Amino acid sequence: MASHYMWFVAVVALVIAELATGTFYLLMVALGLAAGGLAALSGLAPPAQTLVAAVVAVIGIAVLRRSRFGRQRRGNAAADPGVNLDIGQELEVPAWDVYRRARVPYRGADWTVELVPGAEPAPGRFRIVEVRGATLIVSPR
Repeated sequence: MASHYMWFVAVVALVIAELATGTFYLLMVALGLAAGGLAALSGLAPPAQTLVAAVVAVIGIAVLRRSRFGRQRRGNAAADPGVNLDIGQELEVPAWDVYRRARVPYRGADWTVELVPGAEPAPGRFRIVEVRGATLIVSPR
């Protein structure tokens, strides 16, 4: 079997694996393998084919890392309303304890509510700004 067939079989396998994982990194490696297959078709020696595949894959990964698809989001999921739909909702707190905490009914269950630093612990309406486990962090409305 010709060596370019092996390169292209590996490309197909990596593209299938990339579709299963949902990352673009395997796609960049598959692009490098495709370049190695084209190098094999052009008659380059196996070490040169491997070098072409590696260089194209590394360049593809570097370009991907600099694009918006390769950037890792470093947001705080506990305070992101796109992740937790409770963020931004309001609730009524009748009284606070000395630790700036309270137990209040919210969505059919009793929740521990903690006041953000610097806010006045007075009864009233509060907005949820963060969720830490089973504790709602609130700020005055």
